[in-house]
Amino acid sequence: MGSLVAIVGPTAVGKSNLALHLAQSFNGEIVSSDSCQVYRFMDIGTAKPSDDEKNIVPHHLIDVIEPDEPFDLATYQKMTYRAIDDIHSRGKLAILVGGSGLYVRAVLGGYRIPEAPPDYELRQKLEEKAKTDGVDVLIDELQKADPAAVQSIDPKNIRRVIRAIEVYRITGKPYSELTKAEPPKYDILTIGLTIDRDKLYKKIDDRVDSMIEMGLVDEVKRLVDKGYSYDLTSLCSLGYKQIGEYLRGETTLNEAVDKLKYETHRLARH
Repeated sequence: MGSLVAIVGPTAVGKSNLALHLAQSFNGEIVSSDSCQVYRFMDIGTAKPSDDEKNIVPHHLIDVIEPDEPFDLATYQKMTYRAIDDIHSRGKLAILVGGSGLYVRAVLGGYRIPEAPPDYELRQKLEEKAKTDGVDVLIDELQKADPAAVQSIDPKNIRRVIRAIEVYRITGKPYSELTKAEPPKYDILTIGLTIDRDKLYKKIDDRVDSMIEMGLVDEVKRLVDKGYSYDLTSLCSLGYKQIGEYLRGETTLNEAVDKLKYETHRLARH
């Protein structure tokens, strides 16, 4: 098997710049592990590489689906393994980089992801139940069905809690049992980047301000004008959710920007 370099670390720490440098230095190609860069038309808020950067170094798993198309971890894992194998077949170095930790772990760890297609009606019912009765009701249900999953899932991550319940109801088997891992046979080097927290927060705030200057508000407005709903998973992601609240008149732009910075700080700490 070929070699795979994975660059991990908090958002805005400098992963993409390092990936570009390594790809140019070692005849590599970049595979994105960002859960939102897969969507077309979502460029500014996902900090996609520029056209110049993509011309310098080939990038994979960017702009592969529409914002309203279903996309899950299993699909991402399969597409990523195909991209990595394709890069290796041409004698090049594969470099995995991005900010979605679960996506990275699924690839490096070789998660066996449950073959349980999404049940959107069930998801909606569980989301409504969480809103009316509280998330603890869902946690209690998952605890009875799959206590190991409760230990591994952040209770604040409602989507993952719902997915674990969904998998159990569809398959009758615990989500934790179906996600056992079999690491891929790549020669893997993982590079972790870090930085002083105050400096990281400053970089995050500067990035958010830059996104606003580049036209993030107009980007979200164009997506809605194209007919994409604010309720889509893609438009509920970091940045798009906060700007959507502003466009719907639920907050001021300054409040939306402050909230985006705060939520990104929280993501970086996590």
